Amino acid sequence: MTQIPTLTDIKVKRKSGLVSLSFDSGELFDLSFEFLRVHSPSAEVKGHGPGQEVLQVGKKNVQVKGLSPIGHYALQIEFDDGHDSGLYSFSYLYQLATQQETLWSRYLRALEEAGASRDPDVQVIRLGN
Repeated sequence: MTQIPTLTDIKVKRKSGLVSLSFDSGELFDLSFEFLRVHSPSAEVKGHGPGQEVLQVGKKNVQVKGLSPIGHYALQIEFDDGHDSGLYSFSYLYQLATQQETLWSRYLRALEEAGASRDPDVQVIRLGN
């Protein structure tokens, strides 16, 4: 099993909509508020088992209201849409950071397949085939 680097610094950049994570390996990652929200580890998003995931739509403009450390192992993030139930373990944050490109592409594909949008002001209507 590969050792996960230790999270050493967290910065919330409200103007740019990013959370910056620094690890003791020297790695630095920027994760958008939207990315963190749609990949919340909460049961509301992940479901209670495989196949029960709930696609998050309309989260393009979501903001982080607060971020609280939980012991020395996780963060609780409060979003302005009221979501605050996911505990982001440091290892989960590292996984999100290192797989960001793949996870984001998968999310965008799922939105397209569902005929949904990242933009809360856009409704997608598909007409016959």
